[in-house]
Amino acid sequence: MKILQIGKSFPIVGGVERVMYDLMEELSGQNIYCDMLCASSTPEKKSRVIKLNQFSEIKITPSIFEIAKTKISPGMIFTLRRIKKDYDIIHIHHPDPMATIALFFSGYKGKVILHWHSDILTQKYLLKLFRPLQTWMLKRSDLILGTTPVYTEYSKDLTRYKNKIETLPIGVLDQSAQYNIAFYEKIKSQYQDKKVIFSLGRLVPYKGFEYLIKSAKYLDDSYVILIGGKGVLQNSLKHLIEKENLSDKVKLLGYLDDDISYSYFKLCDVFCLSSIEKTEAFAIVQIEAMSFSKPIVATNIAESGVSWVNLHNETGLNVKTKDPESLANAIKAIVGDRSAYQRYAEASLRRFRKEFSRNKMAERAIEFYKNLLK
Repeated sequence: MKILQIGKSFPIVGGVERVMYDLMEELSGQNIYCDMLCASSTPEKKSRVIKLNQFSEIKITPSIFEIAKTKISPGMIFTLRRIKKDYDIIHIHHPDPMATIALFFSGYKGKVILHWHSDILTQKYLLKLFRPLQTWMLKRSDLILGTTPVYTEYSKDLTRYKNKIETLPIGVLDQSAQYNIAFYEKIKSQYQDKKVIFSLGRLVPYKGFEYLIKSAKYLDDSYVILIGGKGVLQNSLKHLIEKENLSDKVKLLGYLDDDISYSYFKLCDVFCLSSIEKTEAFAIVQIEAMSFSKPIVATNIAESGVSWVNLHNETGLNVKTKDPESLANAIKAIVGDRSAYQRYAEASLRRFRKEFSRNKMAERAIEFYKNLLK
């Protein structure tokens, strides 16, 4: 069995690419051939190949420019036409118009899986141009995989294809032992008298960080909110913190390397996801927090899978979007009741191990591949 995953770019810059890489690494670790074909994250002149082991390699073709966050790489088409006969299944990750274009022009006749991470929501003009190809891709695919049953149930694009939809939840490695010990001890001492609320993500509008910041007004001085990440809203969020006189209660940490972010996951009492739009389809950071046995406060985003990942009253609490007071009340309800806190924390780790480990994601994918080839 030989699998080729196609989509997005490399080096990894987002959640879709991370899922591709993790799946490839996990499958190849089980002696299953699985390669990746993707565009380069930055402009490059030549194609290149990164060989991970005898069962997998990453084929990177040059991206010549970018349209609406889509890397345009004609080399993907030519490469796929050349290598298509080497694979039993092509696994396309969506949304990535370039991957669909490459498959369309490749002439590939074998089995195709379409991995539907999310609808195209923000690039509406791109969707108008791409819709005919997207429809072709939906019809062409033998199997469509969604990351949660909720998202695929409500996606209008998938309405006609319910008969070939299955769920493959995202899985990640348990990194709870990979934190930076020295840094952890430092921040543990720094915040030793505080109840620490941690959040992590790009500082962009759909993440709703402004509402998390404003929630600090409803928390007493024993709480501190730490927000990791960088993005276009960095300055405006900084000004909001200053304007609301919350500098002692809310800290913007900037970009965090993995081992540093793991240190904050370990430190925090609660992980909070304040996202406000369906663009947040799953939120991998939630399951990372679960691997550290942390209760989650998240939001009920209409038609998103976020609140399916964080089960209300089991692994944490889900509240309505754009409501700082509701966020604060949920945080206090979890932290203020030690028996409830312990129950949420234990359920969080248990759900991670049962549903969201990287090994579990690979096991499920292998079953889908085998059934498709039958």
